[in-house]
Amino acid sequence: MKATLKRAAAPTAAVLLVLAGAYMFRESHYTIISLLVAAAACVGFAFAFERRELTSRYAVLVAVMTALSIVGRFIFAPLPAFKPITAIVILSGMYLTAEGGFLTGALTALISNMYFGHGVWTPFQMLAWGMIGLMAGVFANQLKKSRLLLLAFGALTGVFYSWVMDIWTVLWYNEGFDLGLYKAALITAIPFTVTYAVSNVIFLLLIGGSFGRKLGRAVTLIER
Repeated sequence: MKATLKRAAAPTAAVLLVLAGAYMFRESHYTIISLLVAAAACVGFAFAFERRELTSRYAVLVAVMTALSIVGRFIFAPLPAFKPITAIVILSGMYLTAEGGFLTGALTALISNMYFGHGVWTPFQMLAWGMIGLMAGVFANQLKKSRLLLLAFGALTGVFYSWVMDIWTVLWYNEGFDLGLYKAALITAIPFTVTYAVSNVIFLLLIGGSFGRKLGRAVTLIER
C-alpha cells in the first residue's frame, strides 16, 4: 500500500500543479509550474530507484530516450502534429518503468521547448506526454504481448494528447474553463487529433518492434 501511494504521488502532484497553475498563468508563472512538474517527475523516478534498486544505468537509458525524443521533435518540426515523441515516450514507459516514461515525456517537453518556445502550453505538454509514459508503464505487460493493443494504445494516446492540449486552448481564449468552448475546440482540432493518432501508429509500427526489443535487452543486461 505504501509503495502504491509513493508511485501515485508524483503524477498526482503533476496533475494538481498544472490544474492549479492554469489559474495563475500570468507572464512567468508557467515557468515555475513547469519546473515543479519536472521536479515531481524526478521525485517519482527517485522512488522507483528506491523500490526496485535500479542502477544508475537506468537513468542513462532514460536520458538517452529523452534525447532521442527531443531530436525526433527537431527532425519532424516542419510537419505539424506528426512527431515520433509519443511513440518514444510509450516505449520508455514500457521498458523503463512507468516513472521513467513519465520523466521522459515531461523532460522532452521542457527541454525541447527551450528551442521551440516556452509558454503556458509547456506544463500541459509535460503533463500530457508524462501521463502517456506513465500509463504505458502501468500497462507494459499487456502492450508487450500484443502488437495490435500497442497500436491501439498509440492511437488513443494521440486523442488523449489533443484533448489535454485543448484544455490549454480554452484557458488561453477564456478567463477560466468553459465546457462549450472546450467542445468547440475538440471539434476544431479533429484534423490535428487524427494526425496525432495516425503518426503514433506509424512510428510504433516503425520502431515498436525491433527498437523495442533492443531496449528490452538493454534493460535486461543492466538488471543482471
